[in-house]
Amino acid sequence: MNFQRIIDFLPGVLIGLTVHEFFHAFAAYKLGDNTARDQGRLTFNPIKHIDLIGLLFIIFAGFGWAKPVQFNPENLQNVRRDKAIIAAAGPLSNFILGILFCFILKAMSAYYSVNDIEPALSIIKLSHIIQYAAFINFGLFIFNLLPIPPLDGSHIIFSGLNLSYDTEEKIRKIGLPVLFLIIIIQNQFGIPILPIGIAVNYLMGLFL
Repeated sequence: MNFQRIIDFLPGVLIGLTVHEFFHAFAAYKLGDNTARDQGRLTFNPIKHIDLIGLLFIIFAGFGWAKPVQFNPENLQNVRRDKAIIAAAGPLSNFILGILFCFILKAMSAYYSVNDIEPALSIIKLSHIIQYAAFINFGLFIFNLLPIPPLDGSHIIFSGLNLSYDTEEKIRKIGLPVLFLIIIIQNQFGIPILPIGIAVNYLMGLFL
């Protein structure tokens, strides 16, 4: 990615990661746990959520991470159900953001089409940034729902299975190396093990 494209992608990445982690924290707070709130994570301030290394990985490697939101299961009334809700809140927020950005693009396009106005260069640039933001948020939605630890999809799956703690820990230990291996193979050899781009393009087509 060249510098200009990084600048175009950056707003969508920052918004997507910040909103994702905020809604993890918000869901935990609404379900009775104040851990994330007390740690200052119940905010839309990206500084509280962004992990610099994870952000650089997203920009240059196509995948990355933010600071994980912590919660205390002992404060939840229904641990399995509530853990699934907390896990799902992040990806769901990205899905909604992706739809919102698509609607903004459609509204902009309709406005200039109806009024037969040639948009200014700055408006065209803005539309590119919004389009990237939609793509990124749909990507975060799909990627995080993969049932591979430590992604949110694994927490949702685990909450529905009656696995022992030891079994879950064994799966979690191998999850991250497996995820990295899959991504490296896909990026280096072009093997679509995780066809996330195809799925994202499908969502973009549905809402644009």
